[in-house]
Amino acid sequence: MKNRKCFFAVDLGATSGRTIIGTLADGKVALEEITRFGNPLINVNGFFYWDLFALYNEIIKGLKTVAERGIEITSIGIDTWGCDFVCIGDDGQPLRNPLAYRDPHTMGMMERYFEEKISRAEVYQRTGIQFMNFNSLFQLYTMGEMGNVALRNAKKILFMPDALSYMLTGNAICEYTVASTSEMLNPTTGDLDERLLESIGLKREQFGTLTHPGTIIGTINEAVQKQTGLGAVPVIAVAGHDTASAVAAVPAKDEEFAYLSSGTWSLMGIESKKAIINDRSYELNFTNEGGVGGTTRFLKNICGMWLYERCRQEWSELRHLGHLELQKEAWEIEDNESFIFPDDPCFTNPDSMVATIQQYCRDHGMPVPETHGQIIRCIFDSLARRYSEVLGYLREFSETDIKVLHIIGGGSKNDFLNQLTADACGITVLAGPQEGTALGNVMLQAKAAGEVDDIWQMRHIIANSVEIKKYEPKKITKS
Repeated sequence: MKNRKCFFAVDLGATSGRTIIGTLADGKVALEEITRFGNPLINVNGFFYWDLFALYNEIIKGLKTVAERGIEITSIGIDTWGCDFVCIGDDGQPLRNPLAYRDPHTMGMMERYFEEKISRAEVYQRTGIQFMNFNSLFQLYTMGEMGNVALRNAKKILFMPDALSYMLTGNAICEYTVASTSEMLNPTTGDLDERLLESIGLKREQFGTLTHPGTIIGTINEAVQKQTGLGAVPVIAVAGHDTASAVAAVPAKDEEFAYLSSGTWSLMGIESKKAIINDRSYELNFTNEGGVGGTTRFLKNICGMWLYERCRQEWSELRHLGHLELQKEAWEIEDNESFIFPDDPCFTNPDSMVATIQQYCRDHGMPVPETHGQIIRCIFDSLARRYSEVLGYLREFSETDIKVLHIIGGGSKNDFLNQLTADACGITVLAGPQEGTALGNVMLQAKAAGEVDDIWQMRHIIANSVEIKKYEPKKITKS
C-alpha cells in the first residue's frame, strides 16, 4: 500500500443505491459518496419490477462524474441484494426488467414446489438455505408455471450484480456469494445443483461461470468507455451479495463474534469454515450462504428496518418525521407489552404497515399500539427479542465462544435499538461501520489489486479507519 489507490464501488440496496469512491492510503480506507439515487419498486398490473436500465444509467452517471473529476480508478465492483435475476436473450440483451423478490406471485408456490417437484428436506440437504418464498428457485418455478415469456426465451439467467457487470463488460459470470442466496447452489459441490435446475426446466449452461470474490470479470467495453470518458477499467467480482460484502467488513479481531447486518433486512449469523447442514439447522430454518475466503455465512434472515421504514414512510405522507424524533418518542414509552413476530409473512409488503402491526397485536390479544412512539417501540422491542432468540440458536452451532455482537450497516447508527439489543441479548455490542457493504466492496477490490493479503488484513484496516461504538448490556433508566 505504498501508493494511494481509488476504487469505484456500486452499492445497490432494495430501496436506494449509491456510487462511491473508496481510497486506500497509509493503512486506512476512506469513502466518498459520488451519487445517490432511489431504487423504487415499479408496479405494473400487480407485478413488481426493478428498473434495471435506470440502475445501469445511474452507474454510468457515477462513472462519468469520476472521469470528469479526473479521479483515476483502479477498478469497479458491484454489490446488490440477493435472489433476483435478469433474463438475457439470444441477442445478448435483457429481455425485460426483472421481477422483484417482493412480487406477490410466489406466495404459496414454495409449498407447491415441494409437493410436485422435490421435497423440502431434500432441497435443504442440497443447499442448506433458509426457506423463503422469494428465493430464486421458487421465483423461477413460479415464472415457469405462469409461462413467463422472458424466462422461456432466456439464453442466460444472471443474478442482479452479475447482470450489471455483464452490461458493462459483456462477460457473463455467476458470482458465488449472490448465487448462494438462490437456493440452487450446492455448498458441497460448490456449484449450482443440476437436479434442482432440472426440476424447474433449466440447464447449467444458462447461468454464468461460477466466480469467487476478488476475480477480474473483464474491462468495461468500448461503448462504456466512450460513454464515460474512462479507459479500459477492470470490473471485479466482489462479494456480489451486499451482506457478504458487509460481513467481510466486520472489524473483528478474532473469530469469537456474531454479526448483525442491520438494514432493510437484519441478517444475523456467524462465520463458519464449512456449511452447517443437519436436522437442527433444518428445523430452525437457518441458511448457509457463501462468504469471502472460502467461509460460509451461517445466518438467519430477519425482517429488519423494513418495518420501521414503512411506518415512517406512511407517517411522512402527512408530515416529515425525523429518525431522532421517532426514537425519542419510542424511548419515552414505559412498560411496552406489544410485540410482533418480525418474520410473519403478513409484514412482507402490506398496503399499510401501521395497520398490519396494529391488527397483529389485536389478533394476538396484546395492547394495540396507537401513537408513533408506541408503534416504533413495539418494532424495536420485537426486533431485539428476535435477535436474542437467534443469538441463542447461533451459540448452539458455533464452534467458538461468541463474546461480542458486531452490528454493521445503516441500523448500526440507531443508538436506541443497539442498546435494546445489548440488553435483550446480554452481550457486548460493537456498532459500526455504517458503510459496511461499501467498505467490503472496496476492500475486496483492493485484495484483487494485490493491496491486501486476506480478510483479516482487510478487517484490521477497516477497524483503524472507522468509529466503533460500544454498548454494554444494562437496564435502561431515564435521567
